[in-house]
Amino acid sequence: MINLILCGGSGTRLWPLSRRFFPKHFYPLLGEDSLFQLTMQRNAGLTKNRFIIVTNEDQYELALNQSSPKYDTHVILEPVGRNTAPAIALACMGLKPEEVLLISPSDHLIRNTVAYEEAVKLALKYAESDQLVTFGIKPHYPETGYGYIEADGHDVVSFKEKPNLETAEVFLQAGNYYWNSGMFCFKAGVYLEELKVHAPEIYEKARIAFNNATHKVSTHIDLKDMQAIPDLSIDYAVMEHSKRVKVVPADMGWTDLGSFDSLYDELEKDNQGNTINAKLIALNSKNNCIISNGRTVATIGVEDLIVVETHDALLICKRGHSQDVKKVVDKLKITQPYLVEKQQQRFYSWGTELNLWEGHDYRVKEITLRPQSQFLIEDFNGVLNVVKGGVTAHFQNEIQSYSAGQSITVNNRDVELTNSNAVDAVLVVTLFR
Repeated sequence: MINLILCGGSGTRLWPLSRRFFPKHFYPLLGEDSLFQLTMQRNAGLTKNRFIIVTNEDQYELALNQSSPKYDTHVILEPVGRNTAPAIALACMGLKPEEVLLISPSDHLIRNTVAYEEAVKLALKYAESDQLVTFGIKPHYPETGYGYIEADGHDVVSFKEKPNLETAEVFLQAGNYYWNSGMFCFKAGVYLEELKVHAPEIYEKARIAFNNATHKVSTHIDLKDMQAIPDLSIDYAVMEHSKRVKVVPADMGWTDLGSFDSLYDELEKDNQGNTINAKLIALNSKNNCIISNGRTVATIGVEDLIVVETHDALLICKRGHSQDVKKVVDKLKITQPYLVEKQQQRFYSWGTELNLWEGHDYRVKEITLRPQSQFLIEDFNGVLNVVKGGVTAHFQNEIQSYSAGQSITVNNRDVELTNSNAVDAVLVVTLFR
């Protein structure tokens, strides 16, 4: 079995933490590891460290940076997203028909790993019998933000769209309706057979795109080929039409962390209901979700607030209204689009880059170069100050080593920096325009 991780989207409802170039699944929301990393850790034992990641160019470096070198990982790069049915098809086309895939989004949290593993093992049995398996989550309250699966045991009766509150309460009382988790398990060949029957255009266009793709370290899909594939989810394309669908109901502590309200529910809190944060001073305040990336946040006499501080933006809203963060993002796309796209810190396969200050004719950033890594700065004009560790600078006809406390002045030349040490190298870089 191989784990296919669907890794796209920008998580706009968790702005300003989540941005286009640093979406929520790569952000360490609940500790040191991101949701993407937790997904890989959760499935590594089940799949013997075998992964396929479907992502885009914007998130490629992030995925490489956060995946472990001990994993056997192949990346499929989509130039544009065309929803889950094509993404899964492209992955299946590179596998043997009998290969079983466990499909999981990259941004879900699962607390009960024992229940999860039991559900996956049951799903695997159905998948080995040529069934398409979806995972249904036992609801604990009438949620209106998820689709539902109506089940008769392990047989799927129907798929339901996101309901209103009254309908969701009916589903909850009925006892045989489950949240649609967006996780699946089936053989590659079985999925492609059903896709060819129920969504033949997706199958044919995806086949063309896969055959024309560049297959090297990663699989790169051509833009025009990708744009020609219909945009459709696996539920609409296959699952709602196939006669080979099973559901595995589970109560695994699942959430998609789709809002700051749901994130608040998962974060550790003090005895006043405030999220625990070393940067928080809370006086006569209770039931607040406070997230700070750097600055100290002090609250006095407030309750039921969500406060999210980053280097370049501050969000304040009432708990229960965090779904409307997406409306803020829609406005920012028009007025300040850079705030939607980029974090001040960028992650790459070689390390990280943090923007510290920007003036009229200069920019200052901190670069962390991982051990045994290198990167190229083209036509660099500025000063590189080594503040930790050491680097080797490669110019066209020159190689020079530098250690902490030393600086490198470069005038409009290409320079490649290499860290051959066992620890990170940190540089403060000033670039002149």
